[in-house]
Amino acid sequence: MRGPSVLYIMSASHPRYELLRKRLDVFTSVLHRVEEGDVRALHRTRVASRRLREVLPILQVDPATTRKLVRRLRRVTDRLGSVRELDVLLLLLEELHESGRQDDAGLKRVVAVVSEERNEARKRLYEKLPTAELRRLANRLTEVSRELESARSDRRKDLAWRWAVDARIARRAQRLATAMGEAGAVYLPERLHVVRISLKKLRYAVELRAEIAGEKRSDDLRTLKRAQDLLGRMHDRQMLIGRVRQVQAALTPPDSAAWDALDTVINSLEDDCRHLHARYMRMRPALAAVCGQSIARPSTTSARRGQAAPRRAAS
Repeated sequence: MRGPSVLYIMSASHPRYELLRKRLDVFTSVLHRVEEGDVRALHRTRVASRRLREVLPILQVDPATTRKLVRRLRRVTDRLGSVRELDVLLLLLEELHESGRQDDAGLKRVVAVVSEERNEARKRLYEKLPTAELRRLANRLTEVSRELESARSDRRKDLAWRWAVDARIARRAQRLATAMGEAGAVYLPERLHVVRISLKKLRYAVELRAEIAGEKRSDDLRTLKRAQDLLGRMHDRQMLIGRVRQVQAALTPPDSAAWDALDTVINSLEDDCRHLHARYMRMRPALAAVCGQSIARPSTTSARRGQAAPRRAAS
């Protein structure tokens, strides 16, 4: 029977190029549909760009190459994000309309404004981030993947990049724990936004570690995903509240009936946010437990191996 340290070495030998290639395949598979305006393809491309940014710094590629590729991928994430946010708002508006809880007149005003914004954002996206640029980036990442595949295996390096992931998880878990503590028990959108971002970063890192180890979905990952989805829904509603208030402020001439209709939309969205916040509060103990375990894991692993952890990768 193999002991835990042997299993640890085996799991750390997971080929690096496979991690990169898997994410790259997702990134490239839907590029032709992004330019066509496919909402789902745009979302998948954006998520893939994030996951590529997550894995690149721990692959032990030339640092200058890594920095350049991460910078280009961040630009892709940001450009796609400006459109994705508006797509999500339109989907939420459709959901509110179908629920029958909202005043249709108020919703129609907001839909018209957000639709116009989304169309303009798409035009800017295709001007500043053409599909050809995305394909050039994908080709460069393919070259990196081939270089990794042809490189000789080195057990010390294999262990080093596994430890780098553990160290990243510990730092991100500490940031999430701090963000949750600062957010407290009161509904404060700005602080909850910090929690959501910290949680998302931790989830990506935990997913990467599980993949390296060949593990299936764990309870920790399920907890992180549920919490991220919940806080994401809250964030979407908060963003929509801001858009509705902008529409209110732009009413010309002043129209009390239209103002009241929009107020009804805002009140309903704020009620949703408070219900979602209550659910988040019930999840906090489970999230705190995940953070505690993640913070403790690297030191426990290093102690078991009897070696110091290597230099950390960028978080």
